[in-house]
Amino acid sequence: MFDGKTILVTGGTGSFGKELAKFILKKFKVKKLIIFSRDEFKQYEMSSQFKTPQYPIRYFIGDIRDRERLYRAFNGVDYVIHAAAMKHVLAAEYNPLEVVKTNIIGAENIVEAAIDNGVKKVIALSTDKAVSPLNLYGATKLAMEKIFVAAGAYVGGKDTKFSIVRYGNVVGSRGSVVPLFHKLIQSGIKDLPITDERMTRFWITMEESVELVLDALEESAGGEVFVPKIPSMKITDLARAVCSDCKFKFSGVRPGEKIHETLISEDEARTTIEYRPRGKDMFVIVPHMHFESKATAKYRGFKRLKEDFTYRSDTNDAWLTIEQMRTYIDGLIKNNSL
Repeated sequence: MFDGKTILVTGGTGSFGKELAKFILKKFKVKKLIIFSRDEFKQYEMSSQFKTPQYPIRYFIGDIRDRERLYRAFNGVDYVIHAAAMKHVLAAEYNPLEVVKTNIIGAENIVEAAIDNGVKKVIALSTDKAVSPLNLYGATKLAMEKIFVAAGAYVGGKDTKFSIVRYGNVVGSRGSVVPLFHKLIQSGIKDLPITDERMTRFWITMEESVELVLDALEESAGGEVFVPKIPSMKITDLARAVCSDCKFKFSGVRPGEKIHETLISEDEARTTIEYRPRGKDMFVIVPHMHFESKATAKYRGFKRLKEDFTYRSDTNDAWLTIEQMRTYIDGLIKNNSL
């Protein structure tokens, strides 16, 4: 599907964008991979890892707030993976309009530029925080999801499709707790900060998130929200996986933080199916608006989830052991990925 195609990644210099670039350039013979971001220094650093002309990769300075720049960047692009966002929860609370401009207005700019440039498919990265949002960041990502689903209403005669993938924090990525724990341990600190001993989270690796996005991009009919079936873990177990003899310092739940993650709410379960493309287990939240007929037709006949179903990290069927987490984290440390 991706051989001979041009793919653009917004926010492409982040942890996800780098792993995506590594995966795509290794697995496919793409015509061009465009890294679109607003940080020229991060692009410079990334270009030292993925050099041209050895790789068919291009670096495009731009901000998703700038619609005209997106129109220029999307010219000749087949697929867009939208990873750019303001993600810091507290920064969002203190700078609400800035987050709205990036996460909501930026999403609308991407929709307009993609349709008018004839992009085939666009897939956006969302978050568990978009489900029953407790903070502004989550609310803006929920709005982004709604914008992408509704985009099918005004595509008109064009064939651009918009879909979403939704998952939680990626293990080892910037902003996740593992690099923080590792840094504290390296500095000699043995009391690891944990907000609440009851806290649970879903577990997804960077490699898994990249494969999920590409699988969803290939499967998408337009308007779906793809949610991976992934295991859960306890934050205290994760801390023990990083440091078996460390103690915990409980600080209390922070403003805007949830004790458990939710990826599918009870209300969403009514329009959610279980889906298994090429052996990959996932949920698909099927759009129920009348204008999403292609997606509705594709998933017609699949059994919907029970109405009282919720996909939460504390009630999940699959759980990771401390040893399983330790094995993966040791691999990250060995590869200097933290």
